[in-house]
Amino acid sequence: MLPAESTNPPRMLLVENEAKTRQSISEGMLLKGWKVTGSESGESAIQLLSRETFDVVVLDWMLPDRNGIEVLRHLRGRGVATPVLMLTARGTLHDRVTGLDSGADDYLPKPFAFAELLARCRALLRRPSRATGGLLHCRDLQLDTRARVAVRAGQKIPLTPREVDVLEYLMRNQGQTVTREMLERDVWKQTHRMTSLDNVIDVQMMRLRKKVDFDGVARLIHTMRGVGYQLEDKPA
Repeated sequence: MLPAESTNPPRMLLVENEAKTRQSISEGMLLKGWKVTGSESGESAIQLLSRETFDVVVLDWMLPDRNGIEVLRHLRGRGVATPVLMLTARGTLHDRVTGLDSGADDYLPKPFAFAELLARCRALLRRPSRATGGLLHCRDLQLDTRARVAVRAGQKIPLTPREVDVLEYLMRNQGQTVTREMLERDVWKQTHRMTSLDNVIDVQMMRLRKKVDFDGVARLIHTMRGVGYQLEDKPA
């Protein structure tokens, strides 16, 4: 009998350049009902995180192009709040502090038992998001995730519950391209529809943009033609 979580499997991005280790962890997590996407370099991990969402990132420190700390700082700098578990053979106190100070949520030195890795990943799933219940910001736009109230340039924005959900998702993935498929899966919670929600999503985004990017303020919600949307403070 499959575990209950397999009906809606947690999604892991595994960034590990050692093929045998990557394969071993992937196979073990798959048997436990997780969906695993593997990456062998920091740059490919950054690209994956720019277009997909994951529940947990398992990130090796030593990578062939950019080390794990550089990748972690880049992600946190872009506002990516996905829980990150660092894997490394560097087990000194200084290294652990460096990893945690750079934005890691947990740290597991090599060699490790698979059971401990699994337990730590499950613990990260149970941990509230670092942004949950707080304030999200992008330029002069602020969203209170508890009160579910958005304010821009000192003006309260009248949003529907769905618009709040979409705006929160965009702000939690600030600077990343959010595809229609991501919105359909993570906001609308629709994964097995016979017909696409693209038109519904596009209309919703048009209405949200009119409210957020009103006259006299800089444009924050951008259409990524043929792909999706992005919330970022950049020239139109």
